[in-house]
Amino acid sequence: MRTNYVVVLPYDEKWKHNFIEIKNELEAALGNLAVSIEHVGSTSVEGLAAKPIIDIDVVVKLDDLQAVIKALSGIGYIHEGNLGIEGREAFAYEGKEHLQTHHLYVCPEDSEELKRHLMFRDYLRENPSAVIEYSNIKLEAAKKYPEDIEKYIEYKSPVIEKIYKELALR
Repeated sequence: MRTNYVVVLPYDEKWKHNFIEIKNELEAALGNLAVSIEHVGSTSVEGLAAKPIIDIDVVVKLDDLQAVIKALSGIGYIHEGNLGIEGREAFAYEGKEHLQTHHLYVCPEDSEELKRHLMFRDYLRENPSAVIEYSNIKLEAAKKYPEDIEKYIEYKSPVIEKIYKELALR
């Protein structure tokens, strides 16, 4: 699913509930194949402005990846490969109108991409001033570039890079 029009909203408490609804459906289909199901991305950080799209990383054992792909296809998810990012497999979906719009990724438990997602999320959860700064830049970027996702991403990149530099110092 590709974003065409950039909409960034103030944090919404319902995102937690929306994640749980998706997680419950995934758990029912995957059972013990999922090591964990992580709410990542901006909607997972209380107080952070975000595009209203839930980002989810399903953590799996590498040996279980094919079984996970098969189980997900049984509930309407379509495997898209890694889309150029090693350490995660992306999924589109059909028939999920009852769920909040979301991005679904499956990551082996030793994935560097998974580690990046979790570190970034946890850093923001622990740093209210970073949440304010990141929210402000995202809202500004969406206002400036509502029809250009690439420019939106480029505009907010310096704040993201600043956070990753902070993480590297830890």
